[in-house]
Amino acid sequence: MIEAIVIILVVLAVLAIAAAGASVRVLREYERAVVFRLGRLVDQRGPGLVMLVPTIDRMVRVSLRTVTLTVPPQEIITKDNVPARVTAVTYYRVVDPNNAVTQVESYDRATLQIAQTTLRSVLGGADLDTLLSERDRLNDELQHVIDAQTEPWGIKVTTVEIKDVEIPQSMQHAIARQAEAERERRAKIINAEGEAQAATRLADAADVIGRNPTTLQLRYLQTLREIGATQNSTVVFPMPIDLIKPVLEAIGSGQTSQPGQAGPPAAAPAQVPAEVPAPAANGALESGESRALAPGPDAVAVPVPDVVPDAVPVPDADADAVPDAVPAEDGVSSAPESAPVERQD
Repeated sequence: MIEAIVIILVVLAVLAIAAAGASVRVLREYERAVVFRLGRLVDQRGPGLVMLVPTIDRMVRVSLRTVTLTVPPQEIITKDNVPARVTAVTYYRVVDPNNAVTQVESYDRATLQIAQTTLRSVLGGADLDTLLSERDRLNDELQHVIDAQTEPWGIKVTTVEIKDVEIPQSMQHAIARQAEAERERRAKIINAEGEAQAATRLADAADVIGRNPTTLQLRYLQTLREIGATQNSTVVFPMPIDLIKPVLEAIGSGQTSQPGQAGPPAAAPAQVPAEVPAPAANGALESGESRALAPGPDAVAVPVPDVVPDAVPVPDADADAVPDAVPAEDGVSSAPESAPVERQD
């Protein structure tokens, strides 16, 4: 009888110890306990020692630490129809353990799926340049969108970062050419600005040097010193313009005083001898003829136009000399040979 009572007491003690072990839980500082009693939610407990009613209470452990969630690579098409492959990482933590257990079946998997769909939708609405250059803005937008959808689950998304953006090889070459052209454009602009500033400074320096001619001579000497320092075989001897200015002025004045010598001399007009009619048999003069005297036994009658130009006077009948040239009616001067003219009283 006594032995039976002892056995019963031992069994009860073992059951009590087992029940005590099943009803006692120890939670770490970053853990919280969601307790269900007969299926109904009880207030969260922890950290530390948590007592449960055996066979009545059920506990679910929830960690409050930040979780790193890697989003698998997503194939997207940007706004400007460029295919890209994007990977991202998401950081979140549980702020309400009760909602994280009761509002969603598995908050880890749910957060992963919502991060993938949000990544595709947000990055698909941006062009490639924005995707490559404005990552901070896109990260903030992704964080706000995902956090707004996970907030009812008791999940706080703290950070979303785009890890890598992979684009086709041909597009990489195009971007490289664009970057090279942009750098060349900037280099040309900087060079042009430098030349403009240098021209301005040179103009100021010329104004300063022009006030004192000695400054220019000192500049010449400094240039010679710099050339000699480089062990160059070329010798440059500057000659001031003031030394050769009188020579240039003399040459210019000589050309101005002789304008006819600028080109080859013009050919003189050909002189056509006038036809001299034969004198009359009785020595009388015809109408429109005059007679000039010249040394020699014979006399020659020279036709004279009715209207004589003012520039050439008509010789007198008693004149002893004959002019060298007599203007003809057609404006061509004739130069007949000197011939003796018979003097008639």
